[in-house]
Amino acid sequence: EMTSSLVGSEMCIRDRERLTYAVCTKNMHMQIIAGKKRRSKVKKVYLVTLCTCLVVIALVSASVYFLRDEEKEITVGFVYVGDASTAYTSNFIDAQEAIQTKYGDQVKAIALNNVAEGTEREYLQQLVDAGCDLIFTTSYNYGTVTKEFAEKYPGIEFCMATCANANEEPVLKNYHTFMGKIYQGRYTAGVAAGMKMKELIKEGVITEQQAKIGYVAAYPYAEVISGYTAFLLGVRSVVPDAVMTVRYTNKWNDYRTEKKYAKGLIDEGCVIISQHSDTAGPATACEETAAGTPVYLVSYNQSMEDVAPTTYLTGCKINWEPYMMGAVDAVLNDRVIEKSIKGTVNGNDIGAGFEEDWVQMLELNEITAADGTAEKMQKVIQQFEQGKLDVFRGDYVGADPDDPDDTYDLNQGYTENEFASAPSFHYVLKDVIRIEE
Repeated sequence: EMTSSLVGSEMCIRDRERLTYAVCTKNMHMQIIAGKKRRSKVKKVYLVTLCTCLVVIALVSASVYFLRDEEKEITVGFVYVGDASTAYTSNFIDAQEAIQTKYGDQVKAIALNNVAEGTEREYLQQLVDAGCDLIFTTSYNYGTVTKEFAEKYPGIEFCMATCANANEEPVLKNYHTFMGKIYQGRYTAGVAAGMKMKELIKEGVITEQQAKIGYVAAYPYAEVISGYTAFLLGVRSVVPDAVMTVRYTNKWNDYRTEKKYAKGLIDEGCVIISQHSDTAGPATACEETAAGTPVYLVSYNQSMEDVAPTTYLTGCKINWEPYMMGAVDAVLNDRVIEKSIKGTVNGNDIGAGFEEDWVQMLELNEITAADGTAEKMQKVIQQFEQGKLDVFRGDYVGADPDDPDDTYDLNQGYTENEFASAPSFHYVLKDVIRIEE
């Protein structure tokens, strides 16, 4: 019995030991599992906290960045060859006002008007001394001096309209050129003029031999020659026998001379008058001689319907706002100008046409325009937008007015604005364009 009791006691002890071991082992496992859960929970809390902190940091950084941009202020200078009374300068002023409306106190504007070419140096210095961060210069002959200032003041961005010297040595990262592809507008306006001329021929008002255009031009520059050539080719796409006579005023802004030359061209029998000059002189001449004389006007830069309501047809202009607004935005946000604006970029130069709204048509006078003109013009504009219209091509030979031996056969075609936004076509078409002294 004693032996049995001892054996039973030992078994009970061993059972208790096993039970105790099992309980301890289970508790340990439970503690380990609980520890793992706690560590997992801590890890999750840590990750959530970390992610929250990163998001907060990112939001704070972004808010600080945007707050900085919104608070940044710049001074922008504008050098104008004319003022609001001249159509060319008025279009730049429209862009300036749009900038000031959009950015308010962020942009302080300093505009200098009626700066004659050749006197721009002292005015540019005024803008530099006034602390300008960005300076727009707006007349072709300002180009050389503006680039000199860009080289002297590398901390200021200089944007030069209508010039083509940005990619010439020295190439400066703070000197830029820009211009709209205005030949597109000229050609489209020529189509409208051709429609009117065709109507006059059909009605017996003139004969095909009397399909003559008079053109009042400022200077024999490529910009001017390219423009009146595109205009004539637009007319000839409707009236193939049309010819043109050009007279140069050798000034951008000379009301009396422009009016006088337009009147002379009308007296020579020109039934369409157009211009690359800045005043209403040609419009006034057309309206004053309209009675009993078939003559119609195609303007440039601004509508002349109020000046010549019975003779004005339409016109075209460059819209400077896309570039100038984009340049201001780039400077405000420390970005490269050419990477901030939509257009055709060549180095430090950028341009565009109808496709980016850099070129616009002026209002069409429905009273004087031939039937179907609006629809025809819209089709032409769509062709330009789609890159399907090749203007400088045809059975023509042109000659450089400064070197008659330098000729160009347009049967091979000429791509305008291929390497720069400023026009480069400078050949006067033989037999169809006459330069009158």
